[in-house]
Amino acid sequence: MYEWGDLSIFLAIVRRGSTLAAARVLGMNQTTVARRVAALEAALGLRLFDRRQDGYRPTEAAAALILQAERVELEAETLTRLAARQNRNLAGSIRVTTTEDCAIILTPWLSEFMELYPDIRVEVIGIDRRLDLGRGEADIAIRVQQGSPTEPGIVFRRLASTPWGIYCSQAYAARHGLPDTGDALNAHMVIGADGVMATWDPFVWLVATAPRATVRHICASLATVLAAIKAGHGIGLLPRPMVVEPDLVECFDLPDFGYQFYLVTAETLKDRPRVRAFNDFIVARASTLRLTLEGRPRR
Repeated sequence: MYEWGDLSIFLAIVRRGSTLAAARVLGMNQTTVARRVAALEAALGLRLFDRRQDGYRPTEAAAALILQAERVELEAETLTRLAARQNRNLAGSIRVTTTEDCAIILTPWLSEFMELYPDIRVEVIGIDRRLDLGRGEADIAIRVQQGSPTEPGIVFRRLASTPWGIYCSQAYAARHGLPDTGDALNAHMVIGADGVMATWDPFVWLVATAPRATVRHICASLATVLAAIKAGHGIGLLPRPMVVEPDLVECFDLPDFGYQFYLVTAETLKDRPRVRAFNDFIVARASTLRLTLEGRPRR
């Protein structure tokens, strides 16, 4: 079987009339050119050139192959141009919106993507306000919510569930012990929520379940809840993916509040090469990502 690259050598000799001239055009050694055209003749079982003192002349068999060889050359050049265009499209910026808390979880994954695609700049917009993809406020969103996204002009894929846990520091557990039920929280200090976070189901559950608990600290973000738990200010609620510190202790199992991670994309952008590359990257790692997002089980 011949090599595709030998056809370009064949055509160069046809057009230039000698292996020396062809070698100059191709940037190759003349001996290599002569050897490879001989190999092509052997692979095809045809004599392609008459070797004369004044150069190489195509045989009748070679003349019959020139048109087809030029078609192959054209297809190869087209493939090269398409690949170059694809590489150009795998450049530019992607705006990914998520919450500040999710950005902490996902940053290592985004770093790996940027290493694989150095010409694509990922702009992470860590904001608790939900940006409108359909209106072009961002290209991709990684969201945590209950129920599937329903806004117009988007496509989405579920990545993982997001269970919550209830935690305290080891120092707190040593001083006050661990509650083993929701009702037992009434004898403990808990970390409350303020603002929009107070309307989330886990914090609504905490207020309803432990109305007599002592509220030592009130937070408006999950990052400050985590900091308060680590500081020993009380027992608090967190999504399991946020808990990577070995000194935190999970008290007991919580109900399933139905939160899910979704990869959401503006429908008009889903086939753009750099956007598709990002989505394919995330989906290809969904199984591993699920282990991170769903968190480790209670100890």
